[in-house]
Amino acid sequence: MAAATTAARRLLLALAALAACLGAAPRGADALRSLGVGGAKAADGDAAVDLDASNFTAFLQASPESFAVVEFFAHWCPACRNYKPHYEKVAKLFNGPDAAHPGTIVMARVDCASKVNVELCNKFSVDHYPYLVWGPPTKFNLVQWKPKQEKSELELIDDGRTADRLLKWINKKMGSSFNLDDKKYENESMLPKNASDPEQIARAIYDVEEATAHALQIILEHKMIKPDTRDSLIRFLQILVAHHPSKRCRRGSAELLIDFDDHWHTNLSLSLQDSSTLLKSAGEKICGNGVPRGYWIFCRGSKKEMRGFSCGLWVLLHSLTVRIGDGESQITFTSICDFIHNFFICEECRTHFYEMCSSVSVPFKSARDLALWLWTAHNKVNERLMKEEKDLDNADPSFPKIIWPPKQLCPLCYRSSSSTADGAMQVEWNEDEVFNFLVNYYGKMLVSSYREASMESLLQVTKQVGSISDDSFASSAATVPIGAALGIALASCTFGALACFWRTQQKNRKYYHLRSLKKI
Repeated sequence: MAAATTAARRLLLALAALAACLGAAPRGADALRSLGVGGAKAADGDAAVDLDASNFTAFLQASPESFAVVEFFAHWCPACRNYKPHYEKVAKLFNGPDAAHPGTIVMARVDCASKVNVELCNKFSVDHYPYLVWGPPTKFNLVQWKPKQEKSELELIDDGRTADRLLKWINKKMGSSFNLDDKKYENESMLPKNASDPEQIARAIYDVEEATAHALQIILEHKMIKPDTRDSLIRFLQILVAHHPSKRCRRGSAELLIDFDDHWHTNLSLSLQDSSTLLKSAGEKICGNGVPRGYWIFCRGSKKEMRGFSCGLWVLLHSLTVRIGDGESQITFTSICDFIHNFFICEECRTHFYEMCSSVSVPFKSARDLALWLWTAHNKVNERLMKEEKDLDNADPSFPKIIWPPKQLCPLCYRSSSSTADGAMQVEWNEDEVFNFLVNYYGKMLVSSYREASMESLLQVTKQVGSISDDSFASSAATVPIGAALGIALASCTFGALACFWRTQQKNRKYYHLRSLKKI
């Protein structure tokens, strides 16, 4: 008992060190709720998202779109029923997997006839139906709003009673030229040019979520988790729990880790009967309900087969390398390399990537070195693809492969540059400036409440373990190699403590399973 108590105290000490590393963080249910947005979704066949008082603020706060339109209506109102097809016609341009202009405007609806929404509708001074409010999504979080209120970024749409008139109002407001007949991948001239607009990376948070969920779906659909690959997936998931830029993906990765041994035992692949169930429960929820969405924003190409998943995965990997601590650099490197080698389904791509991984002979000792290595590797891939796309004439005309970052985004990254006889670019880089750029671009600008995330993910794990009594927790804690976990924690507070907590929970699960068998 004394040994168990000592071990438990050491574990608590590790968690205290983690708290000190992270600083103050949200506590309890509030922190857990902040990890994701639940319940917000469009009704079957609808493009507009149905919101209520329980998810209204959280959904809009998490939206990457520049603007939002919210329709306040009443389900019993005949005029609202007649208006719905008009609203949906415009919403289909901006919402959903077949949207012509995804990531521009999020369109939502709130039923004021539902009792749960009465206070919410009163907050926006709803006095007639349908009642349309326009503004940046984050500005809908307020105590009270009235039409024509001074110094407000929200605005009542006073001329949107048909689809044509609503879209005309939007075009006038945005200076855009959207058309009700616009179709997906038929509007190349309207695509954002990422190379010249540094603010575009902020929109990539949705694409990083999309890529994460899509990668897991591929893994599950192709039954790629086997005895010799499961450990590499566990290590990669642990990195995601600690450092994924999306808090929803951090929570989903933690939940998947908690239940990992239930689905994939050490010596077994996933059974056929569990495959479809797990694909729905894990593959569709690792980054929240409704992800993957089936479309891309920052990574959208001018045609369906261009950019997309590969772009989103690169952004994810870059974002991880600029968020880790120095003590995590080598394990993050091996986790990324093993993940691509075992789970990236494009054989030629993963072979090339693993060759670059294998060429590294000295372990990484700093996050800077790893971030610069991945940046160099990405440019090598781009150089190879530039030649192939030139020979095959199949480059994306809106997003041709380039050496990254271009001068438009980081002029200080270039000491000098010149072109070779075959047209290739030779650059003498200022690597200090390149690293600063990477940290800002993939770190500070690509953000989803990252700072408080690791503690929130840990709290989520704590919640899952909460049904275990203090006594039993202390007893099983003695079976965990606490010294090793503390060693990892000293190198990286977040990763070490999280790994320790997850391993403890797994041993608790096995302990109770064995105890229940003895009682039978």
